[in-house]
Parts: sequence; structure tokens; C-alpha cells
Amino acid sequence: MKLRRALSVSAATAALLPVAVAAAPASQAAPAAEIPKCSDLGQPHNNALVGRSFGIPKSITLGTHWTTYTATLTNASAKELKSFELSAELGSYVYNEGERNLSPYGDLQYWDTSQRAWKTLRQAGGNAGGTIPGPKTLKPRESVHVQLRFRVSKDLPLDQTYDAFTGLTGTFVDRYRDMDCTADGVAVGGFYPRKG
Repeated sequence: MKLRRALSVSAATAALLPVAVAAAPASQAAPAAEIPKCSDLGQPHNNALVGRSFGIPKSITLGTHWTTYTATLTNASAKELKSFELSAELGSYVYNEGERNLSPYGDLQYWDTSQRAWKTLRQAGGNAGGTIPGPKTLKPRESVHVQLRFRVSKDLPLDQTYDAFTGLTGTFVDRYRDMDCTADGVAVGGFYPRKG
């Protein structure tokens, strides 16, 4: 799922937020792929989840150095969000044919608070991203905070401009026109890669 920049807010004050990710077993609910997206049913943008990211710089140097940031999602609605799932992604928008996505050249990790270790997120196709353990519901005004870090390899060809991003997505089951559907919110920040 592509992260949208529309809800992004970035600041350099990650230390102000407590960082917590609750480890939880995989959801026993029906896979989200079987439930339509609320936006596909004509629902206007769902503002239930408000996202913020802290600590993503405007540009990063390619190489082995990690950039650490915090992403926060808050339930701004008056109802509990159910079948809640977290995922994170590192990539770049591809606007024209022939452009490449930065994702296979990057590494993305989240801090697992239960094991006190960084865990790598890598999708089957080789892109940097994946599902993060977290709460299965989010009460009104409740927030989830995730500490993430990323880097982009020196092997990334700089023969094109990359409109890159990284961040957190929260997905939940909502109801629209008497049908169950999935909605989401993001905490994302954009950056540009550069040679050191």
C-alpha cells in the first residue's frame, strides 16, 4: 500500500514522544485483501487516524549510516478502531515509465520493545517494508508510537531524481453504506537521497 504524503508532518523532536510498540499475535480476522477499501466504495477521506513523523531529514547521505525516526498514529475519532494493523514502508514515487523505485536499495527496521532489538522489514519482492506487531484495536484518543530507522545503499543509481518517503500506515475495518471496508491513516515523511 502506498503511503500518502498528505498527512505527513515532520519535526526534529523525536525525543519528546515515548516509544512503544505492543507485541501481539497475528490477527485472526479475515485478511484485509478480502474486504474492499472504503475509498473504492465512494467514502470520502477517512480522518479517523491522524499521523505524525518526527526526525526524517529533508535529505540523506547514501551509505551505511542509519537515520532513526518516530512515527505516531492517533485515533482522532469517537469510536474504537477494530482489526487494527500496522505496516511500514520505505520507497519512492514513480511518476514516469523507466523510473525505478528506491525501495530495493534501502533497509527499513523497527524497534521491537519486547525483544529490545531492531527487526528488519523486507517484502517478498525485495522492497523495504512489511507488517509490524501492534495492538489490534485503538480506542478514541489512543496513540501508537513506533521507532523506525532506515538507510539507502551507495549502490542506488543517481541517474534520476527520487521523490522518496518512509513511514507508518495504520489500517482498520470501518463501515460504509452498510458494508465492511478497510480505511487507513499514515505518518510519513519525504526525503531526497544524495552522495556523501
